[in-house]
Amino acid sequence: MITTRELIAQARAREEAMARVDELLASASGTAHDLDNQVEVTVDARGKLLRLWLAPSAVNLGEQLGPLIVEIAQAAMREATQDGYNKVALLLGEDMTSMIEQMTGMPAPARAEDDDPGMTVEEFQRLRAERLGSDAAPAETLAATSVEDEDAYWESFDPASLRSDR
Repeated sequence: MITTRELIAQARAREEAMARVDELLASASGTAHDLDNQVEVTVDARGKLLRLWLAPSAVNLGEQLGPLIVEIAQAAMREATQDGYNKVALLLGEDMTSMIEQMTGMPAPARAEDDDPGMTVEEFQRLRAERLGSDAAPAETLAATSVEDEDAYWESFDPASLRSDR
C-alpha cells in the first residue's frame, strides 16, 4: 500500500519532471537533407531554423530550390518533433508522453499512419544472409565471415531502417 508521503513524493517528482519538459524540447532538433545532398536543414522542435546549408550545385536547381528547401525543412521538423518526444518519454514515461501527444494534437511522427514501418526481424535476417552470400546456418555463416566484412556492413548500416515508435 502506498503511503501519503510516497504519493506526495511522486507528485513532486512528476511536477519537477514536467518543469523540465520545456528545457528538453528546447534542446531537441532535427536535420534533413535531399537525396543529392545539395540542401541540408536543421531546425529546433519549435521550427526555428538553426542551419541551412546549400551545396554550390544547388544554384542549378533554379525555381525548384525554394520548394525543395521547404520540403527538407518539413522533414527536419518531423525529426525535431520525434527527438522532442523521445526525450520527454525518457523523462516522463510512455503514458505521459502519449497523453501530451493527444493534448497537443501532434502525434509522434513515428506513429504516423503513412510512416514507413521499417523492416521486420525476419527481413533483416534474410537480407543479412543474402549480404553474407550464404544460405548456411547462422553459426556457419559467422565462421565464414571475416571481421572486415562485418565491420564494413555496420559502418554503412542505417538504423533508421529499423522500426521504433520511440
